[in-house]
Amino acid sequence: MTNQRKLLVVACILSLTLLTSCQEESKDQVETTTQVETVTQVESAPQEKVKYRVGSAISDAYVNPDTIVEVAEVDIRAKGFVYDYDTLTYDLVWSDEFDYEGAPDETKWSYDVGGHGWGNNELQYYTNGDNATVENGNLVIEARKEEQEGKEYTSSRLVTKGKGDWLYGKIEVRAKLPSGVGTWPAIWMLPTDWVYGSWPASGEIDIMEHVGYRQNTIHASIHTKSYYHTIGTQKTATKYIETASEDFHVYTVEWLPDKIMAYIDDELYFTFEPVKYKPNPTTAEWPFDQKMHLLLNIAVGGNWGGANGVDESIYPVEMLVDYVRVYQSKEITNITKQE
Repeated sequence: MTNQRKLLVVACILSLTLLTSCQEESKDQVETTTQVETVTQVESAPQEKVKYRVGSAISDAYVNPDTIVEVAEVDIRAKGFVYDYDTLTYDLVWSDEFDYEGAPDETKWSYDVGGHGWGNNELQYYTNGDNATVENGNLVIEARKEEQEGKEYTSSRLVTKGKGDWLYGKIEVRAKLPSGVGTWPAIWMLPTDWVYGSWPASGEIDIMEHVGYRQNTIHASIHTKSYYHTIGTQKTATKYIETASEDFHVYTVEWLPDKIMAYIDDELYFTFEPVKYKPNPTTAEWPFDQKMHLLLNIAVGGNWGGANGVDESIYPVEMLVDYVRVYQSKEITNITKQE
């Protein structure tokens, strides 16, 4: 092979080597660029947005769409009632003016009797009328420190069950409350027939509750299967009345087919409207479509009334009731007639 041919072969080999090297370098650049672009795309991709608002507290009105359980129309309560609230009229349907002397009118009142604690570890024994009388135009309920049936205190719990049971209406009670640590007077309502089961499934309406260690602070509440004090979900409101134990005040509940409102001296301070908490309330939120009756009592001690102890030196104590009046609206009765 001549020198000229040798040189030509060498040049060809060098050219091929250089070409291969360039191709590999180009390939590496493409792969690197692709990797960089891929990383860039990953880093710059928007993060998945949080679906729902979060915070330290979430209103019970908040509903996670993923957890909605369809409610059959027949099970929905407190919806679909059409009425003009501003034009409602009320007629007196039941009352006790306590304009007589002696025992409370037995055609209107009965007594819950016993001393088993009444679900709240209360300390009193409720007598069959021994602690209730009517005098000077007032019903007088008296709690005393005296032993009976193994209890150190006695009191009365008057009920209208079977003698005054209502579905919807306005209930007014004008009363002067006892004072003192350990007292627990109440004006309230319970279901007459317990259609939806035992407490709290069939409901409770507290028109007025007062515990002596929070003198002059009045509570209005409702209790249902979904909302009750044992699990801390009861719906309640308070109002401070400076003379709760010195003067008479009018405690009122207005019970409509879709909401409950409480007043003191005609001033609204509590409203429970279940659709503001659940889009389709059931009896768990609104069992208040059945008849209820009224209760008046003074409890002694108990889980709430006795939370700060009981002052034994204050007894006897009294709750005075000037009148009880129950009104119902024809407009509401007409739209809620039951078969």
